Amino acid sequence: MTEEERYALGLDTMNAVNEGSAQKVLDGLGDIAPDMARQIVSWGFGEIYSRPALVPRDRQLLTIGMLTAMGGCEPQLELHIGTALNVGLTPAEIVEALLQSAGYCGFPKALNATAVAKKVFGERGLLPVGEA
Repeated sequence: MTEEERYALGLDTMNAVNEGSAQKVLDGLGDIAPDMARQIVSWGFGEIYSRPALVPRDRQLLTIGMLTAMGGCEPQLELHIGTALNVGLTPAEIVEALLQSAGYCGFPKALNATAVAKKVFGERGLLPVGEA
């Protein structure tokens, strides 16, 4: 696959799971790090995310867990929790994953991630969780 084909696949893949996200990444980094934006599209989504071995739902569940474990990734976590909802995860499943992460990542990181989830769920009218 050529670099341009990988880039086009990345754009399609990003927009399939979160409409408009590719352009937001390009716009957000265009004036400071356009090469980073291009790599996120080409490599992150054109090379990795588009692989068929895991469906987008599973990739997002893993991503939420890893971002929670890392901590300090709240902007990225917000985007990926929203994307997780777009690809079929329910709020209850996301909350359960965050509860699971508390045992392995620690309560502070799990609580920070839960606060981000609450923000995303609130913006989408999905609170309280379990009653929708």
